[in-house]
This record gives sequence, structure tokens and C-alpha cells, in this order.
Amino acid sequence: MKHLKQIAFSQRSIIITLICTSLLMGAAIIGQAYYFVTVIEGVFLNNVSFESVIPLLFGLLAVLAVRAALTYFSGRSGVKLASIAKSDYRKSLLSKYSKNPVQASMQGQSGRKVSVLMDAVDDVDSYFSSYIPQMIQTAVVPVIILAAVFTQHIYSGLIMLITAPFIPFFMALIGVMTKKKSEEQLEKLAAFSGSFLDTLQGLTTLKLFGRARKQRELIEESSLGFRDATMEVLKVAFVSSLMLEFISMLSIGLIAMEIAIRLVVYESITFFSAFFILILAPEFYQLLKDAGSAFHAGRGSMAAAQKVTEELEADSMRIKWGHTSLEKSDVPPVVKLEETSFRYNDKGFVLHPLSVSFPPHSQIAIVGRTGSGKSTLLHMIAGLVVPEEGQVKVNGKSLFEYEEHQWFDRLSFISQHPYLFSGTIADNIAVGSKEATREEVVEAAEKAGIAEFIESLENGYETAIGEAGRGLSGGEKQRVALARAFLKRPSVILFDEPTTGLDLQTEKILQRSLEELSRSSTVITVAHRLHTIQSADQILLLEEGRLIGKGTHEELVQRVTYYRDMVAVQQGGEAR
Repeated sequence: MKHLKQIAFSQRSIIITLICTSLLMGAAIIGQAYYFVTVIEGVFLNNVSFESVIPLLFGLLAVLAVRAALTYFSGRSGVKLASIAKSDYRKSLLSKYSKNPVQASMQGQSGRKVSVLMDAVDDVDSYFSSYIPQMIQTAVVPVIILAAVFTQHIYSGLIMLITAPFIPFFMALIGVMTKKKSEEQLEKLAAFSGSFLDTLQGLTTLKLFGRARKQRELIEESSLGFRDATMEVLKVAFVSSLMLEFISMLSIGLIAMEIAIRLVVYESITFFSAFFILILAPEFYQLLKDAGSAFHAGRGSMAAAQKVTEELEADSMRIKWGHTSLEKSDVPPVVKLEETSFRYNDKGFVLHPLSVSFPPHSQIAIVGRTGSGKSTLLHMIAGLVVPEEGQVKVNGKSLFEYEEHQWFDRLSFISQHPYLFSGTIADNIAVGSKEATREEVVEAAEKAGIAEFIESLENGYETAIGEAGRGLSGGEKQRVALARAFLKRPSVILFDEPTTGLDLQTEKILQRSLEELSRSSTVITVAHRLHTIQSADQILLLEEGRLIGKGTHEELVQRVTYYRDMVAVQQGGEAR
């Protein structure tokens, strides 16, 4: 609630516009009532001619036009305020996810994140577009109406003053229930979104294991749960509207009865004053009712905002980059890890402290069984995750002291599952460079061992591929991603299983390309096929998150039994 108010009132120009609009709205309502009563009194009681009330009718028409314009500007200001707030929320969420994509992808469901980013942020809209403008209007206009009523008849003003607090009191009572129900509804929606997207992504697997029908039942159950939660919110809203109508009608009835007695029985009030008050009373209570409806919508928005705030404040080890310039040089930077460790969560995988150095132009290999921490180590070197302890240093300074874009301009990272975008093959390769010619794209494809395949296609490099590389095999996707790295010509290249999905011939082409790249870059490779990294300058052997050996291939074979056994198994021999 406090956070939402801070966002709203930080837009001072819009708030001032809403306050001024409300003041003018109050004056327009008073003017509308005045012209209407004057016309009625003149025509039906004083028997004035129609020509004499024409100026009053034009005045009434002008006031009505002004009131309509003020209503439009008030609504427009509210929509603008909501647009700014939603944009800020979405930018903050996207910034959080993009600052540390590895951590963000591991926490929670993708569908739940999309639900927060789209649905929850959209639900915040009514707080700014409806609640804030209506609350400002309710704080200003009823006071103006009340002042006008007191000038005409003090007892009617007292009745309005006494009965008015019942509406905000009931609003607060209903608001507590509304917020709770809205939170339940949003939770149901997030759960439904998450499970639905998970099911779509794993539909093939579910079909193959005969679980599609069971998953359909779970989705149906989740959908019905969201429906029921929505109906509960609507039920509270309908009850709230009914009670607000009852309170306002009872209050207007009391005022009408009191005025009728004084006008007919005691004749202590004029027709003008009586009719003027009877016209203003519904306006007074209508504003309070509108505030009640806006309050209900606002409470629902508060629940959505709380969900967004929780997502923003959730601990995801956000990366904060510095502003130090990383000088461009033909010599790759010196990368060091000093007692660097990482933990995914309290009970998750732990990469224990390790200290290693990667000299310029060196070829480094990281090996170990699945789950030993190889990819995690690459993520730390790349700057995709922040070490829990220790530092990753580049040229003697902490990696995160540099500007983010400068580091990534000098880095290429080829993961196990590279992402290809919807577009042509040439466009996907050209992602590796901001300004690449067709000749450079072709050269990069040749080095990656995919040029022959591309040229065999009917449209060659202009062949369109689908989202996530649909239409290409796993090995072909990997080679397109490799071509990006060759095109970028970075100082540091990180390969996560680069030979996955490649045949022996293409693997040999890749090995030659890696040797060429190492002349201008530092190459750090994660590999399962040990024969591909035997010529590496340094091999790091990991087991269960610990560095248990480092050195050349020959040194590890002689000193580390675990490594010797791995080599023997892959060569088809027996461990000694």
C-alpha cells in the first residue's frame, strides 16, 4: 500500500492535475445544481417567460460540457498514471530477470513468472487509473458540496456529515475481505499459468509416458480453482455494492424527509434551498459510492502489487556491475578465480572454493562427471552468477567492477542448448557481430563446419528457421552457435560441451577451429570426450563441486587415479 502511494504521488504533475480537476468538478456540480433549480423555480413557480431562462439553459449546457470534459481529463490522467506505474513495474521485473538470467530461470516456473509480469502487473492498473483519481475526487468534491449545503440549510448538512462516515467504514470492512480473496485469486491464477505452460512444454513426454490424461485432469482442477476464486471476489464486490446502495439510499431518504417536513409543515425553508439540497445529496453520496467501488478495485490491486513486490524483493543474487572501463587489447585478459565458491540455495548444489588462473591465449579444459559443477564454473567465469565467496578477477580487478557490456563484448559463451531465433540462418549467425558482412558470415560458417550444409539448402543462408531453431537438428543448432563465436572474435571463449551432436568429421573441423581461435583468444572448454582436450594447456578435474586435480593430460594420468580411470573407460580399457 505504502509502496503504491509512493509511486502514485511521485508523479506530481499528474496528481496536481487530478486535484485541480476535482476542484473544478466540485464547482461544476454546484453550478449545475444552481442553474437547474433556478430554471425550474423560474418556469414553474415564478411563471417567467421561456425567453428569460434561455441564458440559464445555455449556462446549464456549458456547465454540463465542462463537467464532461473534466471527467474525461480525470480519467485520462488516471490512465496515464497507471501506464507509467505498470511500465516501471515491468521494467523492474525484466531488469531483475535479465541481470541474472541463470538464477532467475532456476527459481519458480516460467508460467508463474509470465503471470506476475503480465497478469499481476495488469491488475495493478485499477489502483492508479481508478482508485487514486477517485480518492482525490472524494477528498475534494464532497467537501465542496457539503459547504454549499451548509450555506442553505444547516440541519441537512449535519445529516450528511453524520451519515457519510458509514460508507468509508463499511469500505474498510469489506476491503479486508477483498484483499484476502484477491490474493487467493492471484495465487490460483499463477499456479494455473505455471502448470499450463509446463504441460505444453512437456506434452511430448507426457504422451510417451501415458500421463497426458492425468495432466489434463490436473489442469482442469487448477482452472476450476481459479474460477471459484474469481467468483468469490465477485461475490464480495456485489455484496459491497448492495450495502453501499442501501446506506446511500437511506441517507438520501432521511435528508428528503427532513426537508419535506420543514418545507411543507413548518415552512422554514425556501423551495430553492430544498430543491438545491435534494439535487446535491445524490451527487454527494454517489461520489462516496464511487469511492467504495474504487476502494474495492484498489484492494484487489494491492494484492497484485504485493505479489509483484515479493517477486522483485525475492533473493536472486542480483548482479551489480561497476563502471570501470575494460581496455581493448589484442591480448586476452588474465582471468583468475580466488577461493571462489557458489551455492544455488540452502540445500542445493555447492561449488566449493577453488583458485585457478587462466593465462592469455591458453586452452583450458574442465572435465568431470555430470553434476560435478562444470557448467556452474563456466557461469561464474562468464559473470552470469555471483560467487558466494571469493572473487573472479579480470586483469587484477573484480569482474563486476567493469561495465557489463564491455565484458560481454569480449566474451562468447556457447552453452549445451544454444538458442536460435526465428529468422534466417544468416541472421542467426550475424547475432555474433553488430556489423557483419555476408563474406564474414560465410567464413564463420565454414570454420564452424556448417557451411556445406547451409549451401545444400535451397535458399542457402536465407533459409528461414523457426523459433528456438525449429527445422534444424541439435548438432546443426550447435554449429550455428559456434559460427556466432567465430564471427564475434572474442578475447575469451567459453564452450559448454561444444562437440555435442557432432560427427567425427565435423569434430575434427571444430578442433582445428579451436586451435585457430586460441591464437587470439583464451579458450575454456567443458568436455565429456576426453580425447578432444588432450592437447589443452591445463585441465581442471571436478568431482562433486570440488577441484580434485589440475594439470596437463599427461600429468593428470600419472597423478590422479580418478582421471586415469575416466580415460580408460572412454578408451574402452579397464581401470587400473
